[in-house]
Amino acid sequence: MTLRRDPGQGEALVTWGLWAAVLLGIVVTYARLEPAELYHVSRDGLAGGLSRALVELNFPIALAAIALVLVAVAVLPRRAWWLAGSAIALCAVTAWPGVVDQDDLDARWINAVPALGVALALGLTIAATRRAGHGLAPWRRFDAARLALAGVALFVSIPWIAALLGFYLPEGLFIMERPGVEDGVTIAAVHLGEHHGFMGTVLVWTALLLSRSAVGIVGRLGTAARLYLSLAFAYGAVNMTQDAWNEQLWKRDVVDVHIPSALLPRLEPIWLVTLGLAGIAALLLRAERPARV
Repeated sequence: MTLRRDPGQGEALVTWGLWAAVLLGIVVTYARLEPAELYHVSRDGLAGGLSRALVELNFPIALAAIALVLVAVAVLPRRAWWLAGSAIALCAVTAWPGVVDQDDLDARWINAVPALGVALALGLTIAATRRAGHGLAPWRRFDAARLALAGVALFVSIPWIAALLGFYLPEGLFIMERPGVEDGVTIAAVHLGEHHGFMGTVLVWTALLLSRSAVGIVGRLGTAARLYLSLAFAYGAVNMTQDAWNEQLWKRDVVDVHIPSALLPRLEPIWLVTLGLAGIAALLLRAERPARV
């Protein structure tokens, strides 16, 4: 007796589309704006846009690509595993200290390594789509909750989407251009360009989408995919919340509590929260698995 497998790659294709849109926004915005208007970059013009996009391919896209590999390989022949393993290993290089430096977001040669892993992951999705089709999984038990969470994440991300597109919203419900202090430097509360909060948002969307496929994957591969997506969801949600809280509440003097960074794993309470949320998500995905047939 096995779990029914849902082979379609529709969720994976939508996920790739989301990240492609983010990359396009980065290339255009970082190419047309001066580095001084952005965050921790020094290159301008098209070279600056492509440089920042390459770093984005490392973090966080390489993290999302690992999940996409797990979803793709579930419907591919066993001989595809060597390619899947190579893609995951290359993507994982992004976690090596210094490969991505938040204080210097200009691309370096090492950033080509995780980018190659992302390219292999895309190739695996294309191969899986040719084999299994581009259909979406059937309606899942928690899809209403997925839609609600995706909507909340979209609302929170409104100022980040504007920043990614290279403009400030008028002050009102959200603040953007109002000066704020960050790491001892006075800058706009929401600087132009990419934000780690929006990276978190798109990771949340990625996890919500791909988890629909992962609940139908059998065996240890399915378990690995669900656990990884649970951690990706928690990591994205915590970073989204942390960035939004600090920019829209703390910098506005609405609250006195500043949430510390959750970008890097540390023995700190913020990571206990992340792991706890990941555990809850994993339990929910386990409960959502289709009945045995």
